[in-house]
Amino acid sequence: MHSEIVIVGGGAGGLELACKLGRKLGPNRVMLVDSRLYHIWKPSLHEVAAGTLDIHQEGLSYQMLAHDNGFTYVYGAMTALDAAANTLTVGPIATEANEEVVPARRIGYARLVLAIGSTSNYFGVPGAQEHTISLNATEDAERFRLTLLKLLTLAELHKESDADASVDIVIIGGGATGVELAAELREASSVYASYGFRHLHALKDVRITLLEGAPRILAPLPERVAAAAVKLLNARGITVVTDTRVTAIDATQVSVAGGASYRAHLCVWAAGIKAPAFLSELGLPTNRAGQIEVDGTLAVNGFPNIYALGDCAACSGADGKLVPPRAQAAHQQADYLRDAFLRQAAGKAPHRASYIYRDYGSLVSFGQSTSVGTLMGSLKGLSWFVEGFFARMMYLSLHLLHHQAVLGTVRTGVLALARFLIKRSTPLVKLH
Repeated sequence: MHSEIVIVGGGAGGLELACKLGRKLGPNRVMLVDSRLYHIWKPSLHEVAAGTLDIHQEGLSYQMLAHDNGFTYVYGAMTALDAAANTLTVGPIATEANEEVVPARRIGYARLVLAIGSTSNYFGVPGAQEHTISLNATEDAERFRLTLLKLLTLAELHKESDADASVDIVIIGGGATGVELAAELREASSVYASYGFRHLHALKDVRITLLEGAPRILAPLPERVAAAAVKLLNARGITVVTDTRVTAIDATQVSVAGGASYRAHLCVWAAGIKAPAFLSELGLPTNRAGQIEVDGTLAVNGFPNIYALGDCAACSGADGKLVPPRAQAAHQQADYLRDAFLRQAAGKAPHRASYIYRDYGSLVSFGQSTSVGTLMGSLKGLSWFVEGFFARMMYLSLHLLHHQAVLGTVRTGVLALARFLIKRSTPLVKLH
């Protein structure tokens, strides 16, 4: 098996690059490798976890996307790399009974793009990996949703005999993921109460605590955005605790420095990310966080035909700092590599300009009705604070722009209309 351009990882950046190249170069020249069968936009995983978004309606089949966009899809996880021979190994596919369905495969390439994303960084906190759920993938979000549904059911059953029957949720990490999940859970808990949980009072019996180690939540964003976020969270009955360090986690509680503890029936870890550990075993240069070191053209240092983008790439911006692990960065890097590869395919001179990250602002969702954030202007240092319905529409447009990149304008419009109509005939949360 061989392809001129092989992209490993079908997240936001990797999939967009595969679709845009596939439409120009075709399936004989562009290949996407991913360990899952369908794609979901990672920033929407908090909605899947809360139950307000059905993964079976949201997921896009890679096989369908490959057919429609003109690239080849290979199902499986990358397990090894032979950079000298320009080949990589994709592991076998097996059933739950460990019966092999598809054997391991070797794929040759002329140019390789690694877009493998990130995983949780637990910073050595005892019990964090064993007793928390991290929203890294669809199966994590689904596990959280089903666990929450079970806990709500048990609390409902015990409510008549135990007035203190409740569900305590602790979210560790006050970044965008933690804040959005807290707000979505509060909105969803009120909806769940309308679907048979008659004895549960959402605000009183579903207690949500957000713990952050920094002096304030949303530390990378302007202070005005963080202050607005705290106000919105407090109005929803969510306890926000900042400047606190988690020291240990067990099956029933989260312990913090100073001796305090928080009861936790369900605990989410959203306190940090790192590159997947296996990247450091590929023989490529990596930094202390395990990210692959790349130059200004996103080529891996010392390997001119291997590239990396997104969360797994250590790419320096114009200010010398690493480009933040955000969806807009992966989108920009995918566009940069698309242009570079198409120039090469047309026999044109390569890019002279290095990739430059441009921050267009950040938006944080607070449920189905409002958002807050900043929009960056074209002039350096100019930004606008946005909130409310307008910010919510801007937030939704980001998801639609991603779909437009992989589905096209017409199909994105039809899909958006279909989802709007489906929501009128189905429960507001997924109940099974």
